[in-house]
Amino acid sequence: MQNLTVLGTGVLGSQIIFQAAYHGKDVVAYDINDEILAKLPARWEFLRQRYLTDLPDVTEEKLDAAVGRIRATSDLADALKDADLVIEAVPEVLDIKRDTWAKVAAVAPSRTIFATNSSTLLPSAIADATGRPDKFLALHFANEIWRNNTGEVMGHAGTSPEAFEAVAQFAEEIGMIAIRVKKEQPGYVLNSLLVPLLSAAADLWVRGVADIETIDLTWRKATGAPAGPFQIFDVVGMETPYNLNVHSDDPVKREFAEILKREYIDKGRLGIATGKGFYDYDT
Repeated sequence: MQNLTVLGTGVLGSQIIFQAAYHGKDVVAYDINDEILAKLPARWEFLRQRYLTDLPDVTEEKLDAAVGRIRATSDLADALKDADLVIEAVPEVLDIKRDTWAKVAAVAPSRTIFATNSSTLLPSAIADATGRPDKFLALHFANEIWRNNTGEVMGHAGTSPEAFEAVAQFAEEIGMIAIRVKKEQPGYVLNSLLVPLLSAAADLWVRGVADIETIDLTWRKATGAPAGPFQIFDVVGMETPYNLNVHSDDPVKREFAEILKREYIDKGRLGIATGKGFYDYDT
């Protein structure tokens, strides 16, 4: 499992790429066009600074070596030709994920194991599109994976034990604590705990019960947590909660998505990675 291909270079995709390269893996970063890939050097510089700030044993030499192990391409066949493992981090939309995996299945080597980083969708909803359901499962990372280093490994009924364990071992090799999820669960362990918190915070804000700063302050002070829910939204980025809420049957959740689109996404306030979200950050 030396050669990794990551599909999608957004907030979490870029973190997976950088973390794997930092731990010695050879990584191909794939995205749909060269304009997106042209933004990666700035993303690596952002992550370099976070690693230097947050981790005790990081050196410029280690970071240079990590960047040197990353190759970017918008040619899918080229991206997959040597892959031992493919991790998909495309938008959290079922049709997009299934379409992506169908294209991957047509060109990936037969030995390659496939993993989705989906935060809410079950592997069983995607597995048949991959053409190799026995080698398909989920590997879900917490945001800021260099600090919040959990890798949740979750198969479906058709996942082979060998593929499951190979992915768990890979997670450990790139500095994660492998969380072996024993059965399919929407949201895994982490998001089964986190999503209700974030949803409750959004509900309080949209209905005017309390403002963002008050909600975050209440959570931090009353529980001792290091960050409030809207600070967590900024880490996650605005696009994932937008995608998760825009088609909800709950009118409050839909209104939350509309506010995210109008006041944040359309204005470039995408979260901490861009320096502005619900809060402003120094970048």
